[in-house]
Amino acid sequence: MGADRRRHHHRRTARGAAVLTCAAVLAGCASMPDSGDVSAVKASRQGDSQVRVYPVPPRENAEPAEIVEGFLEAMTGDDPGFATARKYLTKQAARTWKPEERTTVLSSAPVPQQAEPRRPERGAPRDTQTLVYQVSGQKVATVDDRHAYQPLGSVSYTESIHLVQQHSADGKQKEWRIDVLPQGLLLSESDFQRNYRSVNKYYFASGKNWVVADPVYIRKRQDPVTRMDSLTQTVKALLEGPTNWLKPAVDSRFPTGTALKKDTTSLTTDDRNTLKVPLNDKADNVDLEQCRKMAAQVLFTVGDLASTRVEQVELLRSDGRSLCVVGEDQRSDFTADPTPGLRENPYYIDASGKLARLQAGAKETVEPRHVYGPFGDGAAKVEKVAVARDEKHAAAVSENGRTLRVASIEADAELPEPLVASRGARPDDRLSAPSWDGRNDLWVADRDPATPRLLLLRGGSGAPITVTTPWLTDGVRIEGLRLSEDGVRVALLLSKGGKTTLQIGRVERQSTGDRQNVSVVDLKAVAPRMESVTSVSWAGPSRLVVLGKQSGGVQQVRYLQTDGSAAAGVIPGLNQVNAVAAANDERAPLVASADDGIVRLQSGVNWQPMVEKGTSPVYPG
Repeated sequence: MGADRRRHHHRRTARGAAVLTCAAVLAGCASMPDSGDVSAVKASRQGDSQVRVYPVPPRENAEPAEIVEGFLEAMTGDDPGFATARKYLTKQAARTWKPEERTTVLSSAPVPQQAEPRRPERGAPRDTQTLVYQVSGQKVATVDDRHAYQPLGSVSYTESIHLVQQHSADGKQKEWRIDVLPQGLLLSESDFQRNYRSVNKYYFASGKNWVVADPVYIRKRQDPVTRMDSLTQTVKALLEGPTNWLKPAVDSRFPTGTALKKDTTSLTTDDRNTLKVPLNDKADNVDLEQCRKMAAQVLFTVGDLASTRVEQVELLRSDGRSLCVVGEDQRSDFTADPTPGLRENPYYIDASGKLARLQAGAKETVEPRHVYGPFGDGAAKVEKVAVARDEKHAAAVSENGRTLRVASIEADAELPEPLVASRGARPDDRLSAPSWDGRNDLWVADRDPATPRLLLLRGGSGAPITVTTPWLTDGVRIEGLRLSEDGVRVALLLSKGGKTTLQIGRVERQSTGDRQNVSVVDLKAVAPRMESVTSVSWAGPSRLVVLGKQSGGVQQVRYLQTDGSAAAGVIPGLNQVNAVAAANDERAPLVASADDGIVRLQSGVNWQPMVEKGTSPVYPG
């Protein structure tokens, strides 16, 4: 039972559930003052007791309020089939209630209050056999039947629960039971975090041979409805297909209708850390290459479950024979990055406008080194930059945001002609910082209010393609953008009416002959409860590091999942930060620029200064 409910409903604690508490602490994100010198600040930590709820059935002659409170409490447990929760319902309601249909997450425990009965018509007897309770709260998120999380900021939630009196099992007395109720589960944030965990499913980018992360939420322990453990739930969710938002941009290599073999509720690894996955007959006749891609989807998906060590995945036919095996040493065959490996060396712009490389992963602070070419020798004063993922060339904005050039950073070369030029009257109305995706395509926004555009340069060269952006209207302005490594998603900082929000857009590509049409569509808010966002960077397959301000709060650096849920990870506070950057590999240090230079955050230590004067830290991409 969540701590918030224990504080407000003492009676429910005694009657609604028996609990077992085990010690655990989850880290919160750190806040940063808006003024003062750059200095490390201890991260705040928010305790969240890990509690196992064992719901109990309604007691004999329970009052209506106890029935409602007991049912709300029983929804937070995980007994098989929610059998105890169903005991608070009439037989008909118990048959039709579908807790798996959706989950509604409230900021705190739902509050039930008896509603005023409707005034009967004149002369009609008052109905004493039916009662209505209003359940209310602040809704912050929903999870649909495909396990997809959707943040909502904070909106009012009110639903009705109807109770009726019916005869008890022995027929000697009447008892109150719920006969009408909302579908799905209703949980507080603390109960949701206690029961669920975020995992990434993986699918292939449409037409490509690399995988894309699709974050979902599954039960931490056994799922009450399917009776599956968390590993098996995750594989089942993968086989069900991508979430509705990602589906138009990815493909699953599993044949339609592929599922786990009937009655499979637990998957385990053998003594060689091989996970054997029994499938139904829909997958019996796939060829070896397709099977390898199917197994790769499973390998990437289960690899994100820290509690499970899987070195190989073996898919099995419906008769138990082996289909194929894929191991950890083959992961690089299915990634977008052409040169996989740990990249722990970011770049930054020094005080003279030259591009330099840092060695952020070194144990001791090492002097930065200017890159080769016109961006490192001073031929062009760099103002904003993006380094290609192969680290052979970079894209730089210069001339007060007016021009974009691409040049080598591994060999001396002449300053090339601009590929893009903006006609914006002010520097802020010109080009944004550029970004590279894993396809080696370069993206940049021209923020000229007269003709705002999102542009794509295939391979970082040639004439720019104008990306279709149906949302870039009515005063919306692109303040910043970062492309995911897979090229399927783009993180956008969009401003309108003085407020900057963080949105994720889906990249869709359609080819007609030699022509490719590219669009960014179906934007969704990632941080609806943040008042403003200043900087964003990808920090993993489905994780972002964000610099922003909570509504009514102070500036913070925090991790978020691309579905908008909070991601695990401790970020100590730091004063006067204006930009943050992370690598796609989560082992690489976090870097940031503050008023007094560039700092880094390595695992297990606090922020450390690297360069006294510098701006715009970036990792390749």
